[in-house]
Amino acid sequence: MLKVNVYGGMLKEEEKQAYVDYALTQEHEQTLKELDITLDGEYVTLAYHYDSVPFERIRRITGYLVGTTDRFNDGKKAEVDNRVKHVTSK
Repeated sequence: MLKVNVYGGMLKEEEKQAYVDYALTQEHEQTLKELDITLDGEYVTLAYHYDSVPFERIRRITGYLVGTTDRFNDGKKAEVDNRVKHVTSK
C-alpha cells in the first residue's frame, strides 16, 4: 500500500491521485513505498521513498564470482575449505 504525505497545504483527492499516477509512471527499478508531496505556492516537490532491496554478497572464490557456494561440487567445496586467508597488518 502506497502511503501519500502532503505538506504545506491541502490537495483534493483527484489532484493527489494525479501525482500518485505520475510517480508510478516514472522509471524506477524499486517498489514505491511512500510519496511526499510538498506544496510551495505554485511549486510542487515530489519525494519518492522505496522499499529496501535485499543485498546479496558476492565474493571471488577460487576464481569464480559467487554469492554462495551451495552449487559447488565436492572438489570446489574442498578448495574453499582449504584456502589460506591472508591477513594484513598495519
